[in-house]
Amino acid sequence: MNEISLCMMTRDLCHILYQDWENDPAIYMDMNLFAPYRYSEEAVNRYFDAKQIPSRVLFAVMKDGKPIGEVQLKRIDYESKECVLSIHLQNDSVKGHGYGTCAERLALQYAFDVLGMVAVNADTVIKNTRSQHVLEKVGFQYRKEENGFKYYRIVR
Repeated sequence: MNEISLCMMTRDLCHILYQDWENDPAIYMDMNLFAPYRYSEEAVNRYFDAKQIPSRVLFAVMKDGKPIGEVQLKRIDYESKECVLSIHLQNDSVKGHGYGTCAERLALQYAFDVLGMVAVNADTVIKNTRSQHVLEKVGFQYRKEENGFKYYRIVR
């Protein structure tokens, strides 16, 4: 497997990532909401700008010098020392190779060692068994199922 790294997402990396993006039907509970992704410079700029808040860290998942996904640590609460992990890979060509597993491990290391979190939470749509498998592989524990989602937590 090629080396995977995380770097802070920049506007340019965000555009490169989303130019080859494909929406994944596995993350839609309601398939009536699913539509193929169409790149828009303005939409990517709005998306990137909306993520620039103190309670969120947005990383690019990098492989061979190119972004293949994004990882977010969001809803960062410095008082309770908890946050939520979110990951999305660019398209099926980069799924199933262990890149997401590696990226999640790196994000957890950052959450615990740099941000000082004591717990990280995550959730998935019930039908997204691939994501659930990766969460469990990196150490998340299943907590509950509610409103179409499965919830997970890892405590250090």
